Amino acid sequence: MSRDESDQYEVVSNSSASVYERMAQMAVRPTRGTDFSSMSREDKLALLRAILAQGIHGISFSPYLDGQRPGIHISEQQIRDRLSIIQPYTRWIRSFSCLEGNQETARIAHEMGLKTMVGVDLGEDLDENEEGLANGIAVAQAGHADIFVVGNENLLREDLSEQQLLDYIRRAREAVPDHVPVSFVDAYFLFENHPAVAEAVDVLLVNCYPFWESCAAEYALLYMKEMYRRAQVAANGKPVIISETGWPSTGSPFGAAEPSWDNALEYFIRTCQWAEEDGIEIFYFSSFDEAWKVGAEGDVGAYWGLWDKDGNLKYV
Repeated sequence: MSRDESDQYEVVSNSSASVYERMAQMAVRPTRGTDFSSMSREDKLALLRAILAQGIHGISFSPYLDGQRPGIHISEQQIRDRLSIIQPYTRWIRSFSCLEGNQETARIAHEMGLKTMVGVDLGEDLDENEEGLANGIAVAQAGHADIFVVGNENLLREDLSEQQLLDYIRRAREAVPDHVPVSFVDAYFLFENHPAVAEAVDVLLVNCYPFWESCAAEYALLYMKEMYRRAQVAANGKPVIISETGWPSTGSPFGAAEPSWDNALEYFIRTCQWAEEDGIEIFYFSSFDEAWKVGAEGDVGAYWGLWDKDGNLKYV
């Protein structure tokens, strides 16, 4: 998500009084989950290790190494090497593209025993959209997609119309095997604003970022719970999966949201504990730090990973 998109995210999602504003108005105490106030760094790391040892539901995955970015071809060996780092700690991975070698990710992940949320990236380049969609359909027809995703945050970016998006979803549904759920990913509040899209998908895949809505870290879990509740209402009985959520470990503040080692670690722990306690399916963002995102998201863009750019777990 770029800074421009995050500004739009904050404005649109707060068109009605946000949870954060209501908490401030009502002097609601933060919901902390685990109380970290008296915990040592080693105590927090022990919690992290326990969560990773148990395995999280899902994680976002891009295979790029330092100095790489979308637009270059990715080798199968590089995909395999990067997946092998996270494979012991997650049950699902979410991929974002079916171009430039990324379409091999799902097959390799299946070989490693992981389930796959296969993403087809869409944008203003209609020819590129067609290539990605064709590659993604081939992946699904080969049996390597457990959930098939057509587009990511296109309503937020406004690079496709609702009708264009619905047409892509319809074409995917007609082409992929019947047992594979077909969906689209966007910010949680956009499914409220686009009920036809919510109706068209099999499962709502919602991005929930308290950070990009300038929410202080101590309120973030409560805020995300409200985001999820709103998505459930928009889903009208369909399943809801949080397709992205996370917190950066380094960078400039975004309103009251402060990037830091502790805030990122505590957000991850609280998120995973809530997911376990309430049976929420979450794909955490993200696997690795990616320096190329600085241009779009500002300095925080490079620091959303649980692992650093070199594949080392950051929280040790």
